[in-house]
Amino acid sequence: MKLGVVFPQTEIGTDPGIVAEFATTAEAIGYDHLIAYDHVLGASTANRPEWQGPYTSESLFHEPFVLFGYLAGLTTTLEMVSAVIILPQRQTALVAKQAACVDVLSQGRLRLGIGTGWNAVEYEALDENFHDRGVRSEEQIDLMRKLWADDVISYDGKWHTVTEAGLNPLPVNRHIPVWLGGMAPQVIDRVGRIADGWFPFFNPALDTQIAEVRAAAERGGRDPGEVGIECMTVLGDAGDEARGRLQRLADLGVSHTAVVTMNAGLDPRGHIDAIKRFWDVAADFA
Repeated sequence: MKLGVVFPQTEIGTDPGIVAEFATTAEAIGYDHLIAYDHVLGASTANRPEWQGPYTSESLFHEPFVLFGYLAGLTTTLEMVSAVIILPQRQTALVAKQAACVDVLSQGRLRLGIGTGWNAVEYEALDENFHDRGVRSEEQIDLMRKLWADDVISYDGKWHTVTEAGLNPLPVNRHIPVWLGGMAPQVIDRVGRIADGWFPFFNPALDTQIAEVRAAAERGGRDPGEVGIECMTVLGDAGDEARGRLQRLADLGVSHTAVVTMNAGLDPRGHIDAIKRFWDVAADFA
């Protein structure tokens, strides 16, 4: 498996030196990739007593494309991974442009994980439709891939129109891997049909869900082995518990995993120490 780290968005703080050290330490240890979560806005709960979301306006989030642009100049091998950019709340051509620029500055080290999100407050503020976000994301993926592949395109879709225009610069390989997040049946089907990979949550039905993704790929005439799977793993005690989780993922044929150090009571530097400890257990699975 490819081993990565999850950037501790809500707990890393705003010191650029610590942000840089987390990434450069991960690369120096031997991790393959760094995953960053995404939220543009957090909702205040002052007048939302029924709020159930895991994040609020008090939750700190570095913007992933800005973060990756910063880290691209400080690293040489570490893959930059969004898991996930909430694509339908953003303008498609702008995301394609931002992703292409990060890919160029990192010399082809971007993997673009996208999802549809759950926070209607963000959609409202960004002036995008929350209710058609899933089906609209398929056209967004199609348009981004065309923009990355060709110097100039014309596109006439249901939600997008491009008339003889193109991105410059284009991605290093004129392609950026697009992975999907989400566990709904329609997402599993979408992964099998059009995605380069999938970010499932660890759960008792994961083996069945992976089989469903592979079956969807076969129905679409694709090689199921070409669909990557990344399932994140919690820090735990970085001992037998972590080793057992990693073995379970390996047995399922998961291609990537990344350790989550958040929600363990760590300060910013504690996260750096934690990924060092976890490597001592995880290295055997690399």
